[in-house]
Amino acid sequence: MRNQACAGIFMKAYLEFEKPIAELEGRIEELRQGEGKEKPGAAAVNTDEEIQRLNARTAQLIADTYARLSPWQKTQVARHPARPHFCDYMSRLVPDFIPLSGDRLFGEDKAIVAGLGWFRGFAVAVVGQEKGNDTASRLKHNFGMGLPEGYRKVQRLFDLAGRFGLPVISLVDTAGAYPGIGAEERGQAEAIARSTEACLALGTPFVAAIIGEGGSGGAVAIATANRVFMLEHSIYSVISPEGCASILWHKSEKASDAAAAMRITPQDLIDLDIIDAIIPEPVGGAHRAPEKAIDATGDVIERALRELAGLSPDELRRQRREKFLRIGSP
Repeated sequence: MRNQACAGIFMKAYLEFEKPIAELEGRIEELRQGEGKEKPGAAAVNTDEEIQRLNARTAQLIADTYARLSPWQKTQVARHPARPHFCDYMSRLVPDFIPLSGDRLFGEDKAIVAGLGWFRGFAVAVVGQEKGNDTASRLKHNFGMGLPEGYRKVQRLFDLAGRFGLPVISLVDTAGAYPGIGAEERGQAEAIARSTEACLALGTPFVAAIIGEGGSGGAVAIATANRVFMLEHSIYSVISPEGCASILWHKSEKASDAAAAMRITPQDLIDLDIIDAIIPEPVGGAHRAPEKAIDATGDVIERALRELAGLSPDELRRQRREKFLRIGSP
């Protein structure tokens, strides 16, 4: 699924709360590997029936577990190493995606990927964060934490989209903008503010989806859109739960309490009128059926683009501005 620019592999990994699921799936794998190897004289076991029974138990356990995830558990799912990332979405939804490099001011930022392509009949501009999927690719993409040149690249892309009348799709997946000394020296805060301003000034339809983490200004800078969607097990917050816990309690171990207090889940944020809709994930999370999750996201984005297609540039700007000014209003 992954293209050359964003190479990586899906990994089978279990989260802490998935231990009972891991045990059942481990037992199923043992039975499959042991088929036909029974010792002479051992009691006959119908392996197929046992595997079917365990599969049914596993499916029910996954459904029950994911139906009652806490905010901290949703945070863990949003960060799952096998969750589909930006490049997975591109290879399936925009297979002819052409990335644009550099901000024409300083250099290239590989945490933020931006470019052009065709999406279901629309010529589009696309932007998003790529986290990487193994040590090498994570380092290459700076774990999805954008640098100032990345946000200035976004401004360049939005300028192109406006000039050529291209709708914009944004796929957000970042813990936040990179807070390093070099980034601050090159004007990180100014770059984020200018990128957010460019979002608001855009005269074409603009749709954003939080596909994993939506962290702070690093997310808002590419997600101040006409429509903002979240995948069912993604998160969207002004700071990470660990960061909040460190500030309030001086203990990062309180991250689960912070996650609950901050109301960072899609279910909370739609009640607060911060997002427009929740995109359902396959049972057990997007990492268990990446293609289904990507297709469902594509369907929602396509519907939104068609709804916005007939609106004038002024109307698109007005709706976008009013949408974000309403946040926090009684």
